[in-house]
Amino acid sequence: MRSQLVSRTRTNSTLSLQAFKGERLFFKIYFLGFSMKKFQFLIILMMGLAAFSSHAAVNIEHWQTSSGSRVYFVENHDLPIVDINVGFSAGGARNTSETAGLAGVTLHMMSLGAAGMNEEEITNAFADIGAEKGGSLDADQASLSLRTLTSEKTKALSVLNKILHQPDFPQAVLDREKARIIAGLQEDETQPESIVNKAFMKALYGKHPYGLSDSGEVKTIQAIKREDLQAFYQQYYSAKSTVIALIGDVSKVEAQDIAEKISAGLPQTPAVGALIKVSLPTAANQQKIAHPASQAHILLGYPGIKRADADYFPLYVGNYILGGGGFVSRLTEEVREKRGLVYSVYSYFMPMSEQGPFQLGLQTKKEQAGEALDVVNETLVNYMKNGVTEAELTAAKSNITGGFPMRIDSNKKILGYLSMIGFYQLPLTYLDDFNQQVNKVTAVQIKDAFNRRLKLNDFVSVIVGAQ
Repeated sequence: MRSQLVSRTRTNSTLSLQAFKGERLFFKIYFLGFSMKKFQFLIILMMGLAAFSSHAAVNIEHWQTSSGSRVYFVENHDLPIVDINVGFSAGGARNTSETAGLAGVTLHMMSLGAAGMNEEEITNAFADIGAEKGGSLDADQASLSLRTLTSEKTKALSVLNKILHQPDFPQAVLDREKARIIAGLQEDETQPESIVNKAFMKALYGKHPYGLSDSGEVKTIQAIKREDLQAFYQQYYSAKSTVIALIGDVSKVEAQDIAEKISAGLPQTPAVGALIKVSLPTAANQQKIAHPASQAHILLGYPGIKRADADYFPLYVGNYILGGGGFVSRLTEEVREKRGLVYSVYSYFMPMSEQGPFQLGLQTKKEQAGEALDVVNETLVNYMKNGVTEAELTAAKSNITGGFPMRIDSNKKILGYLSMIGFYQLPLTYLDDFNQQVNKVTAVQIKDAFNRRLKLNDFVSVIVGAQ
């Protein structure tokens, strides 16, 4: 996500599983075949890695377009760059058991042919002006993003809008991509990490759409037709449910014009409805799946919280202490450091539109799987019973708030937060209030929230590579 963020060693300021990738830059410059526009863009990107490092606050402006799209904008003229993300309620949870993977294929195919341009022409059009196009998908949403030099924004937006407004879904390309996706799915069926993730979500959510695989199944991908993509696009890429996030070197008037042009060309269909509610497990459920790998992959958990839940910050800080703080977490100390039972162990909450998972994960030798799982369960029981110490709470708050400036030190990172704030309709002051909310958390709140939200007797667990 998705713009997606993990409460682990690489913690960002949400509990979501989707982490922002760093802007790693590496390149060699050749005068032959390397345009000055691309070189200029790379230099500006290097300058922009810490563009927001000295900003004390992020001023977010919000409005709605005439077509009903919500817009979130931050004006920043430090660099001649504009970043745009267009998000839709078109994630994997909009699939059914018969159409699993359709959301992802629709998003992917939009950039492979639009308004009469083929995929090569689209790619070259962005490359010629040094623009970058991206996309992401998670269970809740699908999105397309653009980064462009301000001087080239008109050309870049013209191509982006062709993709957003007039996807062609060419049949020959669809046939090719379906074959490629199916080959990848068949490979995933042999990988223990993929097997455990898919089995865990299915066991945790049952018939709820969150239990479906975003990437689909071989048989559902095989069944996708061009008209399925067209119908999905018309239904779920509605302007009325679109969130447009912008940051960079444009005025509010210019941002309004950009947003209007994006929104006006999208399907003017009814707003997308809410997802169905999650049903909580009513009994423990453990699945053991044989696999020839030398180590066992284990996931266990329970449905957690929605994205705007009032318990967010107590659970966020509490999970940092339990399993989100890397080597300083309880789970790492008890399972890895004291007993040497695992290669890695972690926990996180993934808040979503409906109750996303609370998940604990570990990898260990097959012959140690039972013992490792026992220690994890014992650690979790003790944590729920006794809560956190004041020393742990003080250290966690210091680590979280001290690292927060690094999470908003570039336009691209802030764009991800703008998209999240917009999609889940969080307060515009979310970034400004984050450290204050963290520092307000008490040990009593953490214990209370964990015990109200997690029912240990009804946990779901999956072991791939069980003996």
